[in-house]
Formats: sequence, structure tokens, C-alpha cells
Amino acid sequence: MQLTPLVPYARLPRAYHGHHIVTSTVDAFGRAHWLLAEREPAAEPYDAVVVTVYDDAHTATWLHGLTSRHADLAVLPDGGFVTAAPRSRPDEAHVQVFDALGRVSRTFRVGDGVEHLLADESGALWVGHFDEGVYGDDPLSWPGLRRWDVTGEPLWTYDHRDSGEISDCYALNVHRTHAWACAYRHFDLLEIRPGRRPVAHANPVRGANALAVHGDRVAFFGGYGDEHDRLVAARLSGGAVHPQVTGRLTRPDGSPVGRRRVVSRGPRIHVQERPGTEWYVFELGA
Repeated sequence: MQLTPLVPYARLPRAYHGHHIVTSTVDAFGRAHWLLAEREPAAEPYDAVVVTVYDDAHTATWLHGLTSRHADLAVLPDGGFVTAAPRSRPDEAHVQVFDALGRVSRTFRVGDGVEHLLADESGALWVGHFDEGVYGDDPLSWPGLRRWDVTGEPLWTYDHRDSGEISDCYALNVHRTHAWACAYRHFDLLEIRPGRRPVAHANPVRGANALAVHGDRVAFFGGYGDEHDRLVAARLSGGAVHPQVTGRLTRPDGSPVGRRRVVSRGPRIHVQERPGTEWYVFELGA
């Protein structure tokens, strides 16, 4: 069994280790961000700080008036931020857009059951949904995957006629202004580029929740049961995914990866375990 160790990528400055981590992400330009509250929010609204780490330096931006205690975070190229509650009611504007000074500039909805919230280099938002949203009573969630602008207007909506229904958007990779996705139940590798019809690559790899793409090479991380740390290296050819090597992705010291948060960006899979103070990375082609 081939073991591939993760590499340290970014670390939350020690001065913030006493804060409550609401969430964390890696943006389209490779910067790591932590959304922190001074303590676990007990009521809404509340204030929080985004700590950004890049090239061994860090900055802090305060956000005022957050309305979700369990928010996802996306980072805009103009220095602004977007938060979204994973669960929402049809009449609830659960997405907040903050300007670079941390002030709310807009609110809107993207549907219930948000599994992935990733901004691309243009500032557009890619939102993938899990099954309770897709099969719930919120029509915004039914397609399973959409691309939005920061005013709340949909730019692109997945059409099930392209590759079957999305029941749960397991893995989403956003790179530059395009995306790759794998979804339950068909697990085709979807290649999505603005202005073009999505390309579906037949894929025998089931259950991955993260993926990396580099040219005609692709890697899938995760799976069901004992395959939660599986790493599958494959090639794209003839409209299909062809697995080549199956192994395990490990911590830098070779020990197993536990419960984690993942962010997929082009050739990189970023991995963060509890307590959430450090990001690691696997890079396809490194």
C-alpha cells in the first residue's frame, strides 16, 4: 500500500489559539483563512475576525453582525468575504457579503443544504448542496450545484440531463474560473467551464470528498468506511477516468488522517484536522 504524506501548508498564529474557530478555508489564490469568534457564539448577531495567513505573514479583518453561528466562508478577490449558513428556511437570506472593511453590503439566498461554498478568481461563488437540500422543499437547492455572482444572481445551474441527477455534491474543486465535481450517485467527474456545456468523464471511483486535477491527471481523496483516507491516482482519457494507483494519504508523520475539513483547488487538496489550527496540503504533480 503506497502511503503519501501531507505537507504542512499554513498555521493559525498562536495569539489566536484561544479563539473559537467557526470555520476555515483556502481561497482561489492559495491564502488560508480562519473565521474566529472570541468565544463560541451563543446568540446572533455577533462579531468575528478573519485571520488570513500567507507567505509567513498574517492579517486580521473584523466582520460585524454575522447571523450564522455555523457559517461557511468564501473569500473574494477584492478583499471582501462571504458567509453562508449551511441550513436555511425558504424565506431566510442566509448569505452575507462583507466588504473589505468588514461591513455587510448585501444578503441573499442560495438554497438549503450548503455542502461547499467556494469563490473563484473572478469572485463568483460555487455552491454545492448535500442531499437534505437537494431533496428538500427549497427549489434553489434542487439542481445540487450552481454558480452565483455576489449580488445573488445565478450565473450557471447544473442540468441533470448532462450527467444524471446530483443527489449529494460530494467533492467540488474550484480553480481559476472553472470547476470539477463528483456527486452521488453516478460519480462522473464533471468538468465545468463558463460558457460551455459540462463534460462528464465516466468514473469508477466512488465516495471521494476531495479531488485534485492537473492536466490529464486526477487524484481522489476519501471514500466509504475504511477507505476514508484512500488516495486514488488516475488519468483522464477517452472521456473516462482510469485509476492507476490506490494508496493512503497520511499526516506528515505517516499516521492516519482523522476527521477533517477539505478544500480542493486545482492540483491541490488542502486538509485540516481538529482542532483546526493548521492546514496541510497534497499537490498533484509535486
